[in-house]
Amino acid sequence: MAEISAQLVKQLRDLTGAGMMECKKALVEAGGDLQKAIIVLRTRGIDAAGKKASRVTRQGLVGTYIHPGGQLGVLVEVNCESDFVARTDDFRELVHDLAMHIAAADPRYLRKEDVPSEALEQEREIERARALGEGKKPNVVDRVVEGRMEKFFEEVCLLEQPFVKENTLTIGQLIKTKVAKLGENITVSRFSRFKVGDVVAEVATPPGRSGSAEPPAGPAGVPEPGGGPAPRSSTETVRA
Repeated sequence: MAEISAQLVKQLRDLTGAGMMECKKALVEAGGDLQKAIIVLRTRGIDAAGKKASRVTRQGLVGTYIHPGGQLGVLVEVNCESDFVARTDDFRELVHDLAMHIAAADPRYLRKEDVPSEALEQEREIERARALGEGKKPNVVDRVVEGRMEKFFEEVCLLEQPFVKENTLTIGQLIKTKVAKLGENITVSRFSRFKVGDVVAEVATPPGRSGSAEPPAGPAGVPEPGGGPAPRSSTETVRA
């Protein structure tokens, strides 16, 4: 039996809002695997954060971040259920952290489902050719490609990216911890990353979808944002 540490139990509790004993039992059943334990809790109907994911979010804040030097900025809209939660320090901190993360990590999309099918197919073909070129056996190429596609999603999708201030959490998991703590559904609706001289790309949640949760150093240890033109997305505005 895998040893279940108090830290792991707390991490699962932060992600799901479930009680400590339920979290420990789920981790024991999952052999210490955090993601499997989340599935165990959901199966039992104990995942408080997951239950809130379908709630309507019409309140919230627009967060901003301007990198020192004024050459890079971010706008992000984060929504919650009530004005009361929108005014809390925890929610304001989340909005600021998301804006700062977007500046540093430069995501192209909000979630996996937002990546255009043509882009996915092109990436899969590139990774398939790469795997075959490395001499991988045909019967394992598909598994190799899918593993590399997960890395691709981690690089380009906001909710899949490791949080720049705490890389043991993805952005999706970070949002879930706030959902569990604040007791309301929280979603990211859209964001824009502005860099002087570049095309401005706005990444927005498509109609009917929820933006909920289901890289010299900048402030607070955030890595210096990378250069290069902003990637294309579903909506773009060209600035003169």
